[in-house]
Amino acid sequence: MSMKTAASPARKRQIGAERTTQPLPTVHERPSDSKITWGRLAIIATVVSWLGYLIYTVMREFLNNGTESFRFTTEAISYLIVVTFLTFSALMYLVARQGALQRFRDHVRVPRAELDSHFARRHGPMTVLVPSYSEEPGVVRATLWSAALQEYPALRVVLLLDDPPHPTDPATAGRLAESRAIAQGIAEALAEPHARFSADFPDHELELAENGTVSENAVRELARDYLWASAWLRRMADEEEVSDHVDIFFVEQVLAGLAGELALTADALTAAADEHAAPIPQRMLELKRRLVWTFSAELDTFERKLYASLSHDANKAMNLNAYIGLMGGRFRRDDGPDGAILRPVAATEDADVVVPDADYLLTLDADSLLLRDYCLRLVYFLEQPDNARVAVTQTPYSSFRGAPTRIERLAGATTDIQHILHQGMSYYGATFWVGANAVIRKRALEDIVEVENVGGFEVRRYVQDRTVIEDTESSIDLGTHGWTLMNYPERLSYSATPPDFGSLIVQRRRWANGGLLILPKLWRQLRERKRNGHPISMLELFLRANYMASIAWASFGLMFLLVYPYDSRLLSPVVVLAALPYFLAMGSDLRYCGYRFSDIFRIYGFNLVLLPVNVAGVLKSLEQAVTGRKIPFARTPKVRNRTAAPLLFVVAPYLIVAFSALTLWRDVLAQNWGNAAFAAFNGLLATTAILANIGIWSSIVDVWLGLTKWLYVERQPRRARSAPALIHPIPVLDWRAVIYHGHASGDIPVPVGRSNVALARQVGETALQNANCVAP
Repeated sequence: MSMKTAASPARKRQIGAERTTQPLPTVHERPSDSKITWGRLAIIATVVSWLGYLIYTVMREFLNNGTESFRFTTEAISYLIVVTFLTFSALMYLVARQGALQRFRDHVRVPRAELDSHFARRHGPMTVLVPSYSEEPGVVRATLWSAALQEYPALRVVLLLDDPPHPTDPATAGRLAESRAIAQGIAEALAEPHARFSADFPDHELELAENGTVSENAVRELARDYLWASAWLRRMADEEEVSDHVDIFFVEQVLAGLAGELALTADALTAAADEHAAPIPQRMLELKRRLVWTFSAELDTFERKLYASLSHDANKAMNLNAYIGLMGGRFRRDDGPDGAILRPVAATEDADVVVPDADYLLTLDADSLLLRDYCLRLVYFLEQPDNARVAVTQTPYSSFRGAPTRIERLAGATTDIQHILHQGMSYYGATFWVGANAVIRKRALEDIVEVENVGGFEVRRYVQDRTVIEDTESSIDLGTHGWTLMNYPERLSYSATPPDFGSLIVQRRRWANGGLLILPKLWRQLRERKRNGHPISMLELFLRANYMASIAWASFGLMFLLVYPYDSRLLSPVVVLAALPYFLAMGSDLRYCGYRFSDIFRIYGFNLVLLPVNVAGVLKSLEQAVTGRKIPFARTPKVRNRTAAPLLFVVAPYLIVAFSALTLWRDVLAQNWGNAAFAAFNGLLATTAILANIGIWSSIVDVWLGLTKWLYVERQPRRARSAPALIHPIPVLDWRAVIYHGHASGDIPVPVGRSNVALARQVGETALQNANCVAP
């Protein structure tokens, strides 16, 4: 298939980057019995090794030497705590992985005919919400197309633009205008196929109902419709400009993938007609409906910052909450001095704004793409009788293949590993909502909504915005109210990973924020579920606690091991044996996801250079816990050019290398061979990670920018000089603001030492002078 290629690629492909752009299979490969058995043995080996270390190393030292010194005792206790927490995180990885393997083994894909039959009988409307802030219009357009082409019966796609609505910069204003036009452009493009397939559908349905038979001509006509739809999608794919691996995925998997599936159906129908056979009438209707549904999405754009009555808090959660709070309502628009105000009106009154309600919501990040049957399969799952209390289902996103940079490739590898772990957590009932994409029962959100009055307007919080990991906190809220969450065991969603160190810092620092703040809610859920007769299992509790707090204890634990020169008697090969199953399992998972086994060492070095970022994120959480101030929501930059990294996070990896070298030299002199080997290992992998993922020249540039940024002052626009006035005019009164707000402080300001009478007299005299000056 031919595709338009951009004149120049957005990024140069680095040596060691990923070349294949073919994504992993949608359905996970069925694991063998031996792989599941080895996974169980890895769990047992980790526990036994930790117990062995506890008994034969620490206990032995205490029994043989006693508490010979306060320093040794303190070192032994602290080292045991660090090793225990790190081993616990490794054990939770192995447990979650084991749950994923069992889910992949037992999963049976629902046939397409069963999906079509189910939705022919019943389907609730769905609204797709795509929050966007300062995104590239091309990125947003691809996301909206992947949502609009979902084969779902009643679909509405809404772009929630959160950009400042009145920019003064021409480039920003142009980008905003382009983003505002995306939804309308897609709707216009869909109009042609929608009109073709929906125009004759009632007649076709009536004919089949009356005759009860399917003619050969009807089968061939339906095959031609499927071929026409396939050709329409392929023409669109051919006209797409391709500049990176994400564009390739959109063209090949979203557009061409749907086109190929429609063409395959056309071939099947043609083969049936050639054999003078036909599907049953009901199946013919379902196949016809499929074409209508695929091209019938409604699209709209909503900007909350145009309305003074909606929250303008700068985070994704409140962007979603602002729209969800309006759903199912009718509103009159009143113009105010700070923006329009939406006032609810009764069903019998005329409304300026009507926001349709929906049974299901699909939240989708603006840099994510969905495969064609995402909505059908996930809603079908929710509508099974056994899943009546499932509030959220999702497919944890996978990474786009073909990353042009080494750091994006490694970030994608960790993303694909996380996909496996999230699937395994569902096996134990410990699912967390991952915000990039999710199908949500709106009824469940109504159970956890918090309502408050801000400035005279009602603000409804469905998704919590207290922390920057709003999806994690909302998962705990849903569980407290008796709802569950579940990951669907297929790969149906994909999302971008940061392509450079600067943007990765923003993402990972945000991920490290907030987990500790949410832990108290987990304990409240524990008590609430026990009171209601649905106690949390120990494995679920351990997995949830590890998910929320492991970044904190792993970061500080690794920092202690790097910095503090522990007594060599505390080191033991048993510690290595406790960690070995974890690294072997991760290497196996990397190969399962299409990477190399040796990437475990690259990921270790990758995490070393990110250690200061994680520590900073944890400290931010502690700062919020002490001060009570929310952490600002930092969106991951998605730009074509490189994002500069902050000075501290560029210098810190070099300090880790320098300190590891110092520790190595010191321990070699002291013949502390265990610590020396650990320091050499860390120094080597951190150096490799710096050279491969950050780069010497990029580091120099970012350090220079960090050191000199304070020297530059942004030039303010020059104000035009005005001729001196003969008299001082009275400031123009904004009468709309006065009538609406009154006075902000509640008191009318009066100059000190003047009475109201004197002030009124002066105002009157000034007005008279102005009138005399302009009199003819």
